[in-house]
Amino acid sequence: MTDELRKGLEGVLVAESGMSYIDGEAGRLVYRGYDIGDLAAAASYEEVLYLLWNGELPTRDELESFAASMATERAVDDDVLDALDALARADERPMAALRTGVSMLSASEPEADADPEDREATRRMGRRIVAQFPTIIAAYDRCRRGEDPVEPREDLGYAANFLYMLTGEEPTDVAEETFDMALILHADHGLNASTFTAMVIASTLADLYSAVTGGIGALSGPLHGGANQDVMETLMDIDESDMDVVDWVRATRDQGDRIPGWGHRVYKTKDPRAEILQAKLEDLSAADGETKWLDYTTAIEDYLTDEVMLPQKGIAPNVDFYSGSVYYKLGIPIDLYTPIFAMSRAGGWIGHVLEYTEDNRLIRPRGRYTGEFDREVVPLDER
Repeated sequence: MTDELRKGLEGVLVAESGMSYIDGEAGRLVYRGYDIGDLAAAASYEEVLYLLWNGELPTRDELESFAASMATERAVDDDVLDALDALARADERPMAALRTGVSMLSASEPEADADPEDREATRRMGRRIVAQFPTIIAAYDRCRRGEDPVEPREDLGYAANFLYMLTGEEPTDVAEETFDMALILHADHGLNASTFTAMVIASTLADLYSAVTGGIGALSGPLHGGANQDVMETLMDIDESDMDVVDWVRATRDQGDRIPGWGHRVYKTKDPRAEILQAKLEDLSAADGETKWLDYTTAIEDYLTDEVMLPQKGIAPNVDFYSGSVYYKLGIPIDLYTPIFAMSRAGGWIGHVLEYTEDNRLIRPRGRYTGEFDREVVPLDER
């Protein structure tokens, strides 16, 4: 056993996985052997969920059965809706409301007493959790706006149903396609902090709701989730200023402030997910005729790529640099961006739980003790 200290477990191998592969140097992301660009272009989020959880893309019959089952499980109990309404009136943060709502789902779980090592029961439980994520997020947002939650529809796909519950209107084809693609891009990304958290919890043979709730908690931290919200707020600051976008960026950097959406712990070149979302932002901009956000992001990327970040520091845009603008164009409130990240990544959390617990071992690292020895306990009255 090595005594080498690797702070944050950086570079430490703790598990083997066949779910996703990241080539940071080449800027490549693969799910179960399939390139992320190919999946985003040719598959739905439901297909990708099936792939992550089962190892193979579904046949048409398998997909129809899987998607239909998940569609029938979208509704949540009135107790959950009442709790979300109370949280909205208390001005609770969206990620905290999501954490509470998902945790409450276990009270109505029909297989709550199933053996944690029963993989099929866990898979069905995961399907119900993922099915109800959008309902919780949309209901919370409508409650805080003083509107009644919109009941989920079984005749809409996963992405379309969420946008429908959020706005009360069926999305356009380009909006549905774009959001579905965004969900696929965020579904899995190796052993990131939230995925590892879910795996640690599951390795104790805790129930899946505990593992997913833990993943939400980990993702709520600003060092993991939230960068796409920061990007959009930065673009809005630029829009409200009287400065040219490049001058604004230059002045911001001169003050020592960073531009969000740049750099990644793994990628050393442009995030392949950013490439895909950039193209979808172009499609959305062409559809509604509003190019402002596309113009800003393009100008920032051109300037930083040509003159500053990439040539000087090897830092390129990550997925958050374009997802913020994409979500904004879809009419999604800015503070829901991280809950949507969780909605997508829950599929990856559950996939990794299924994979790791197939040959489970309790995750229990060591910490190096740096305290004192042989201290004498002084009686209380003498201290």
